[in-house]
Amino acid sequence: MRQLFKLPLWVVPLIIAGLVAVFGWWGNLRLRDTIQDQLKDQLTATLNANVTALEVWTTNQIKFASLLAEEPGVRNLGLRILDNPPPAGPGFRPPLDAEKFGNYLRPRLNPLGYEIAQLVDTNFVVAASSGRVRLPVGTPIFDAHTNKFAELFASGQPVMITPFKPDMLLNARGLPGGFGAATTNALRRNRRPPALTGRSRRGDITLMQVAAPLLDPAGLVRGALALIINPDTEFSRILSVARSGDSGETYAFDQTGLLISHSRFDVQLHQIGLLTATNNSSALFVRLHDPGVNLTAGLVPPDADPATQPLIRSVADAVEGMDGVEVEPFRDYRGVPVVGAWRWLPHLGFGIATQIDADEAYRPLHIVRLLFLLLLLLLLLCAIGMFIFSCANVVSRRRLTEAELKLKQLGQYTLEEKIGEGGMGVVYRARHALMRRDTAVKLLLPDRADPETIQRFEREVCLTCQLTHPNTIQVYDYGHTPEGIFYYVMEYLRGLNLHELVARNGPLPEARVIHLLRQICDSLAEAHDLGLVHRDIKPGNVFLCDRGGIPDCVKVLDFGLVQEYRAANRQQQHLAEQDVLEGTPWFMPPEAIRDARASDPRSDLYSVGALAYYLLTGDYAYHGETIREIHEKQLAGPPLPPSQQSQQPVSPELDELLLRCLSADPARRPASARELHALLLATPHAMQWTVEKQSAWWAEFHQQPALHRVAVEHDSTPLATVKIDINTRLQD
Repeated sequence: MRQLFKLPLWVVPLIIAGLVAVFGWWGNLRLRDTIQDQLKDQLTATLNANVTALEVWTTNQIKFASLLAEEPGVRNLGLRILDNPPPAGPGFRPPLDAEKFGNYLRPRLNPLGYEIAQLVDTNFVVAASSGRVRLPVGTPIFDAHTNKFAELFASGQPVMITPFKPDMLLNARGLPGGFGAATTNALRRNRRPPALTGRSRRGDITLMQVAAPLLDPAGLVRGALALIINPDTEFSRILSVARSGDSGETYAFDQTGLLISHSRFDVQLHQIGLLTATNNSSALFVRLHDPGVNLTAGLVPPDADPATQPLIRSVADAVEGMDGVEVEPFRDYRGVPVVGAWRWLPHLGFGIATQIDADEAYRPLHIVRLLFLLLLLLLLLCAIGMFIFSCANVVSRRRLTEAELKLKQLGQYTLEEKIGEGGMGVVYRARHALMRRDTAVKLLLPDRADPETIQRFEREVCLTCQLTHPNTIQVYDYGHTPEGIFYYVMEYLRGLNLHELVARNGPLPEARVIHLLRQICDSLAEAHDLGLVHRDIKPGNVFLCDRGGIPDCVKVLDFGLVQEYRAANRQQQHLAEQDVLEGTPWFMPPEAIRDARASDPRSDLYSVGALAYYLLTGDYAYHGETIREIHEKQLAGPPLPPSQQSQQPVSPELDELLLRCLSADPARRPASARELHALLLATPHAMQWTVEKQSAWWAEFHQQPALHRVAVEHDSTPLATVKIDINTRLQD
């Protein structure tokens, strides 16, 4: 500070401005990365929601068409018509069976909003029809649809035909296949649904089809029942529900890049010339080409012929079968820079893309940049005055305020209550300032932050973040404050650990123990597959909760001692060769006491066996006053079987399995967590802890006084992890 006062006054604001510029540039990069990550999540979630909604809708359409085709009345009438086909050509009057077919289907179609139903024979000719508008019998279907119907006739499976405009498709005779001009006009005059009402111009009608096979008694495909759907009522509406902001939209397109749903920007498309005055809708008129320039800014594309323009980035990738998400701006069909996600749906025959204008997506970043520039200017103007009128008293008050805030605030997390403490840190219940959800924050305080502890703390976070199994504690965030407080953020669990469970309820029944052990094995299997050994499985590190509506859900905690048993890097070798070994003596395998580097997945299975013994009996497998005494008993032979120690019956199969896990020879233990899971599942009482019993136990637990439950939640286990000096670990 004295050196700062010796500088000329005009130098101080320049130094401060330079520091602000450097930190502003760094903050801009970090904020951009954060926004891009959020955009990826937002776009992917929106796309997934729309794809799921469309798949559910199409599945329902296909299911209804199949059920209708299998209905005896429809099938019998249809087969009679197909056995006696009507005369070819639209001018002939339909036979009596065709009239019956139409009258039979009409009351079934109208309540569900279907426009028309038609019976198509294997020669791709309309044999009968039904609906508010009758289609000409004996007319060939659209040539563009024969491939889909051929696929149906060959496979016997229903098909969905994407949106089309009847005026735009011609059959082999040069006439609208399946729809004559009179039929199309009648569709426009029809008042139901509103999308087909009177003022529509030529080309405004958009239809879809879902077709199901019509089978004879021998199971042969004799024809198809095709239902005509107005896509505006549901298909396009589904894609318009999840629009975000002022420019977000989701649309569907076919393999040629033709838009088959409605664009959000129809009015704008008219203004820039992509839609003509005769077209009210963009569906089936706009091709998703990249114009090369922003058309909404009045620019003229360098290549005026749309046929030679490439498809936009998302559509080009999708039709090639490449799904993706892109948060770096690219041009859309209006030439506007956008970010988006896309996916091709091969079973439906079209692609889905969701996008939002880049300006809107990156608006927070632009605002921050503007505020930063204004701040920098104000700093340059006011720095000298702030420097002159700043005094030691103000600095002291600011430091005091910051110190008070640090007691309760850690970045975006407000620390509310201390819930536990271990060898490597303190755990608080915290609340995120923006998401308003409870989390557990583990802190490594500065007085414990020696280089080795920091290295282990960071390593615990990095390794735990690789684990995603539902039975493993999830890590949300990690960082450290400028004051040297290292922390990471985990999911906050409500329930009790297994030590508290035994202390509360006594030894557990065999069926429930097997249920808990199987979940622990599932968690460990993922860690072992990644080359990680937990090394500290014990009752206090296994938490039991009612999570997401799943009762008796296990969460494996505290990966502070995790070791990469296949690692060959120097850092791992250094950590394995330290002069101390950490663990909980009653649950440590004998090979880990002899040599920390000998730990492998079978070492965790020993700890699982010791934990199971504790859950069944309420006691440890081996007792001893010193580490040496416990180790000698481990080598001397197996403990008493759990059935001889437990107050509740234990099956011989589980007895034998747990004694295998507790063997001093790792080769006699199960080879993997998955094998142990399978062996547990094969025991006679494996499936007797039913969901009903689980729910009943947790219902009783939740009815207990809240204060008692909170105390149980936050008690730390008395089975502490100890640090053992390797040179004297077997001495008294």
